[in-house]
Order: sequence, then C-alpha cells, then structure tokens
Amino acid sequence: MKRTKLARLAVTFLLGITLFGRESIAEDLNCLSESERVAAGLYAHLQQEAYAALDRRMAAYEQLKTPEQIRAYQRKLREFFVKQLGGFPDRTPLNSRTVRTIPRDGYRIENVIFESRPQHHVTANLYLPDSKSPVPGIVVSSGHSRTGKTADYNQRFGIMMAQHGMAALCFDPIGQGERSQILNADGQPEFKGTTTEHFLIGVGSILVGRNTAGYRVWDAMRSIDYLAGRPEVDAQRIGFTGCSGGGTLTSYVMALDDRVTCAAPACYLTTFRRLIETIGPQDAEQNIYGQIAFGLDHPDYVVLRAPRPTLISSTSNDFFNIHGSWDNYRQAKRIYARLGFPERVDLVEVEGKHGVQPQNLATIAHWMKRWLLDSDKPVAIAKLDTLPSADLLCTTSGQVLGLPGERSVFDLNVEHEAKLAKQRKVLWDKTPPNELVAKIRTLIGVRPNSELKPPKWKDLGRIRRANYHIDKLMLSTDSGVPLPALTFHPPTPMDDAYLYLHDEGKLGDAAANGPIESLIDDGYAVVTVDLRGQGETSVSKRDALLSDWKTYYLAYLLGKPLVGLRVEDALAAGDFVAYYQKKRTAPRKVHLVGVGQAGIVALHAAALNPELFASVTLRKTPRAWAAVLKQQAAAGQLDSTVHGALEVYDLPDLVRLAGKDKVRFED
Repeated sequence: MKRTKLARLAVTFLLGITLFGRESIAEDLNCLSESERVAAGLYAHLQQEAYAALDRRMAAYEQLKTPEQIRAYQRKLREFFVKQLGGFPDRTPLNSRTVRTIPRDGYRIENVIFESRPQHHVTANLYLPDSKSPVPGIVVSSGHSRTGKTADYNQRFGIMMAQHGMAALCFDPIGQGERSQILNADGQPEFKGTTTEHFLIGVGSILVGRNTAGYRVWDAMRSIDYLAGRPEVDAQRIGFTGCSGGGTLTSYVMALDDRVTCAAPACYLTTFRRLIETIGPQDAEQNIYGQIAFGLDHPDYVVLRAPRPTLISSTSNDFFNIHGSWDNYRQAKRIYARLGFPERVDLVEVEGKHGVQPQNLATIAHWMKRWLLDSDKPVAIAKLDTLPSADLLCTTSGQVLGLPGERSVFDLNVEHEAKLAKQRKVLWDKTPPNELVAKIRTLIGVRPNSELKPPKWKDLGRIRRANYHIDKLMLSTDSGVPLPALTFHPPTPMDDAYLYLHDEGKLGDAAANGPIESLIDDGYAVVTVDLRGQGETSVSKRDALLSDWKTYYLAYLLGKPLVGLRVEDALAAGDFVAYYQKKRTAPRKVHLVGVGQAGIVALHAAALNPELFASVTLRKTPRAWAAVLKQQAAAGQLDSTVHGALEVYDLPDLVRLAGKDKVRFED
C-alpha cells in the first residue's frame, strides 16, 4: 500500500470515518442550488429550442394560402419524412397463407400470416363480413399492448367493422403479440413493456439511419397490400385506424400512403408543443430525427393527406393533451377549407381516459361508413363479444421467431450494416482525413475547433479530504448550459493532469478510495465534469437499460445528437485542463478517461482534436457500433447513438483519427 493511502486511512480512523473511506458527514459536491439546477437543466434548454422551432413552423404554416402552396408543402414534408425513416425496401412476394378460419355470426375471422420482407413475418386477424360483392377494407394497427391484435379493444375494432359491412385486418406490430423480437430462454417475450423492445430496436436502427417507425410503417403498408389483394375487398376503398401506438402508426401511414382513402387515428394526435409541455417525447417510433427542427409537427400528419377524409378521435382525459388535439384539428380544418373540402376532417372528443371508449369506436365506424360505404346512418354503441387470445394465434409456438429462418429486426439491421461497412471502407480509403473529420463534425453537430471558445470558469468552494482537496467549479460555454465540475488536487500535483468523463457525471468514480483517488495517489490532478444532461443538469437518474431517453429524444427531434452536445463540452473541459494557469503556447498534457458511454464522447473528442489529449483510456466502452447492432438488449447505449453514423464511420475509425498509439480500451 502506498504511503499516501496509509496516511489517509490513519486520518480516516481518527476522524471517525468508515473503513470504506466514506465520511459520516455527507460531502456537498453540488455546484448549483436547487433553483439553479432547474434553470440549468439540458432538458429545459432543449424545450426552449423546440418552442422556437415550433414557432418557425407555425409561421410557415400561416403562409399556406393557395392549393399550390399547400401541395408544395406536402411534397417537401413527405420527402423529408420518408428520408428520415430510412426509405422503404422493394416490395417482395407476401407469401401469405391462412392458418385457421373461425365462423362467426355474419362474418368470419381468418388467422393469416404473410411476409412484409423475405423471412420477416406479420401475423394478423382478418375479419370478413358475409357479402357477395367486394367490401371496403380497413387496416387496424394495435396500440402498445403485449397481446397485440388479440387485445380486446383491437378485436372490437375488427368486429365492429365486420358487423357494419367492412373487412378489417388487425395485425401485430413488431414487439407485440406474436412478433416479439426479443425472447427469453423459454421462448417468451423478454420484456413486459412493448415500448422497451421498441427503444432497443431503435438503438441499432438509429445507427444505420433508420427508425423503429420505419419498420412499423412498412409492415402497415404491406398490410394494405395484403388487404387490397384479397378478392373480397375493394382496393379502392381502404381505411386505416388504431389507438395509442396504433394512432401513431395510423397518423404516419395516412400521411405517406395515398391508398388510405379514409383514416381515423385515435388517442394520439396533439401538438408537439403540448406534448413537450406535459409528458414529453414518447417511445422510439414516435420521434422522427430532426422533425421539429425541419417543421414537421403533429398537425402535419393530417395536413399531409388533405383533403382525404380524416377523423381525429380523442378522449378528454388522455395523457396526449386534448387541447393540443383541438389545436391540431383547427390547423387541419383551415387547410381543408382552403382546398374546398372542410367537411372531410373532423374531431370527436369523448369523456374518458386514454383508450377507445365505446362512443369513440361507434364514431370511427360511422366515419368509415360515411366515406367508404356512402352511408351516413348513425352507428350505435354496441356490446361486442371477443374471443380468447389463443383462438386468434397464427403460429404454433405463439411467436414468429420460432419459424424456420425467421429474420428479426435486429437481423435486418445487421444485414444492412454489412452493406454500409463496405461503403465505409471505400469512403475511408479514398477520402482525406480532414474531409472525414468534417463529415463527422457535421453529422454529430460539433463546430470546428476554431469556433469553439475557451470556457470561462468560476470557483465555488473547496471540500477537504484526507491528504487532498476538491475544488468545486463552474465552467461556462456559449451553449447556455453550465458545466458543473470538480478538480481533485493532490498536495503537490504533477504537471500532467486528467480529464475524467463518466456516465454518472462528475461524481462517477469520485468516492474516497475509488479509481480517481488512485490517480491522485500517483500525483495527478483530476478534473471531472457533468456533461450536458448529466448530474446536476439532468432531469432524472440515468436508466441502466434505456439511458436518459427523454432528453435524448428531445434532442433527436431537434436533429441534435446528444453525443455531439457532450463532445463540445468535453473539448471545453479539456481546454480548461490544458490551459489552466498555462500560456496558450505551452499547454499541459491532458490524459482523457471515459467510462461507459461517456467513453464514446471521449473518443469523439480525441478524434476531432487529437492534439489536445496525450492519451485516451476507455473503460466499459463499446469498441464498435457494428457489434452493438448484434446485441438485442444493448443496455445503456441509446443516448450515445448517432443517427446514420454507420453510413459514415464506426468507432474504430475514431481510434484511427485519435491515434492508435494513444487509445487504450480497458474492459
């Protein structure tokens, strides 16, 4: 044991401190007061950026006065929307089959299965009314229910449509029903919450420039293909509806697929302003990269399909804010009126919480009959008897992953990455390093080094520990979000110093007798920092599985990778360490440590400014994003992903830019 540690243990014993070096009186290592933390939080800062972007979008909306301007607006937003989803694949054979038929009173139910992509199966229930002539067909998208298509409310959708002379296809989205993409050893869904799967699917999808929503939208479009291809269905009379997550998908598909004659999204549509003011961004498929910055708001999902018939179905006490729903409706109504068809958009508000209330369902059926059957007779609330879920299953095992050769979304992302890897190799073999650095900077939103000003700093007090002290600091940059920091000072520090980045911010590994103290024992000063959204600038404790997904997705909606924001912070902190009490012509050597996902921030910082750091040590940090794609439960990876990164670079490319001799991984 080193002499410094022996001395510390002696002092610790005399002061009545535990054997583990933790003081009986808690240290206050905070740099901000409670009120300052609220104002300084990254999430609050991003909220203000979002409101400003939404104001700009509203100003653009107000300029839509003529049909020509509206059409140009629709084309612009639709092209952006498809691009951000990652585009769509070629249509391939559905290879559909019916595995069971269930006779019912006045209709029948077929349990069907088809391929939306080769060896990627969709399970569905088709409700067909007894009819001698083709009938309208309605696709029903399930909300976030583990049972998917067999959930009671989804069955009621199908039964109600069939009883009123319309076919209905209710399908399982990925991560739900028989289409769980992550199974445990018993062949059952690994996670109870379906949105957890969607978040984890999002990790790899984002890295390859796709989105969880892209897979869901394509499955929905192929469901339309299947429904329209049935001889019992009139392909010219197609409707689409669904509640909650199904309302999200309805909103997307009705905006992107012109075959949807009539649509009724339920319990979803509001406005982003109201959403951000209340519950905040939701799960992976409900956030399209850069859409708020670009000007694609919830009302635009309706505006994009104008003037085709659209009903917004809402409930008064939904967590998707009802005031936003009415604002959405008013914006759509004005556009429909300018096109000459104000009667083709409507809103129904029913008392109740989130979900399809009986009157919502009756109104949706009435809306579909009005526009698809040319019948405006009222539809009464009805009591509908549902079947046991087991009767409506399409696979023997209850999960499509049990089918021979089935490809999950994870498999599809890995296959796509293999193609991107070949493209990356060509890019890196032919492109000068300075141009590659510029591409990376653009992708993650980090400014050139020449535009990054040295941070200002403020001394906020000192904490004494045995044999060394800790200075509390505040670093300030032009980001508007302060960077609380700690400097750990040995009695006689060496000239070289460390910048220590951790997923838990400045307190990560900072406890007495921890890893940072080992560096102090060796005579080094160590600076730790709360990068934006960490520690005192975070809204909540980082989730071990999904990380800080709310902050991540608010930044994502603004087209700002969280990694990029934090890289600028790391570069500012590195500048402080290098030049504190030093001339700009003679910086000290800075050794950079990154632990966990903060290691990805550290690696980017070193790659973009290799002269600033003498060495880079990465602990518990992924060595390659391509390997992350192969993990079904990529724990804690979400907030360090960059949309479309693997189209340009992977982590080993950053090692090359930083200098292979400088970078060391410690697993």
